[in-house]
Amino acid sequence: MLRRATLAAALSVAALSAQAQESKDPVTTFTLDNGLEVVVIEDHRAPAVVQMLWYKAGSADETAGSSGVAHFLEHLLFKGTKTIASGEFSKIVAANGGNDNAFTSFDYTGYFQHVASDRLDLMMQMESDRMVNLQLDEADIATERDVIIEERNMRIENDPGALFSEQRSAAQYLNHRYGVPIIGWRHEMEALDLKKALGFYHLNYAPNNAILIVAGDATPEQVRKLAEEHYGPIPANPELKPRDRPQEPPQTAERRLIYRDARVSQPYVIRTYLAPERDAGAQEKAAALTMLSEILGGGQTSVLTQKLQFETQKAVYTSAFYDGTSLDDTTFGLVIVPTEGVSLQEAEDALDATVAQFITDGVDQKQLDRIKFQMKANQIYARDSADSIARRYGSALTAGLTVEDVQAWPDVLQAVTAEDVIEAARSVFDRKKSVTGWLMAANEEVGQ
Repeated sequence: MLRRATLAAALSVAALSAQAQESKDPVTTFTLDNGLEVVVIEDHRAPAVVQMLWYKAGSADETAGSSGVAHFLEHLLFKGTKTIASGEFSKIVAANGGNDNAFTSFDYTGYFQHVASDRLDLMMQMESDRMVNLQLDEADIATERDVIIEERNMRIENDPGALFSEQRSAAQYLNHRYGVPIIGWRHEMEALDLKKALGFYHLNYAPNNAILIVAGDATPEQVRKLAEEHYGPIPANPELKPRDRPQEPPQTAERRLIYRDARVSQPYVIRTYLAPERDAGAQEKAAALTMLSEILGGGQTSVLTQKLQFETQKAVYTSAFYDGTSLDDTTFGLVIVPTEGVSLQEAEDALDATVAQFITDGVDQKQLDRIKFQMKANQIYARDSADSIARRYGSALTAGLTVEDVQAWPDVLQAVTAEDVIEAARSVFDRKKSVTGWLMAANEEVGQ
């Protein structure tokens, strides 16, 4: 049985290695005369396609005082245009056998449709239409403003963990708009009006501020023809300027906060550190931090889980997190949920001691090799989803990376060494650039 298992593992490694040696994602790029960037990712295994239109405008691109307008506009884009009645966009997609939705982040706003490949023409016609022909009135504003405020009630106000997260982010970013919630501060959401929505729309929703990604059963020639027909006539916006956002000053003081809420049943500690993002042509630091997050908190075999949950039983849950796909500096985070009878201070001390010991001991090479193998497998399997692959390129390109960066990323990850990981840990765990938060019940004493 052992020999069979060893042989199976060897064959699995060989199969993944062979797949990894295949050509990169079949990606073709071109730019229309009006500045629209187009990315085509071919996959002809099924007669289906996803169209995603990504605008390089997210909540961090909002004007101060208008928080939430990017997400508000995302909702409003499902209202009417000069040719499509209000609320009919999604109905037309569904009537053609597809589904659609949208999303807003700090760095982008995206719209997508999944349809049969022979419906791509119609989807481009509709998506390009609402890029320039959105029709709004005061009734639309009032109705949708109520919707997003209720969304905030459900997702934020009713969740003490979400309210805690908002406060931590505001403390982490002293000057950058990443410290403002994507959905917006409630008092500013209540003041969103037609002028603010249309101002954001007319400035940012333009072909020279967008990336069109088509993934699935379509050829570059087909996509170019349809894109030139539907998006090509839309003029570029000459008023667009480079994304010049307020940047962080040097962070020189550790920040701490306690958030109390009567609804908290499970207190926990979370610390975030300001951390570098993936940069075009220089992704090595981000790759090392990605590996660090997996080694410390990526599952049952991670350092924090093994030490704090299994060995000392100080915690019922631990985690580490990092996402380097952002336009500006991001964060690296550590979480510990203590077991009953363990105070938040004891949990925090145990977390710090475990991380310090890890830096002293170094990386377990076998664990690093195992994580690399898992990452390689996940990257290969992800190719089976047109949606996933389109999102990978879209989120990267709107964060200032290139197609070449996206395609190089798996190899950059595989090149990370144990020494790189420890160097990244020493660099990122700077308490002067950190925020430590305690979430606890309203009547709980700090020392408990």
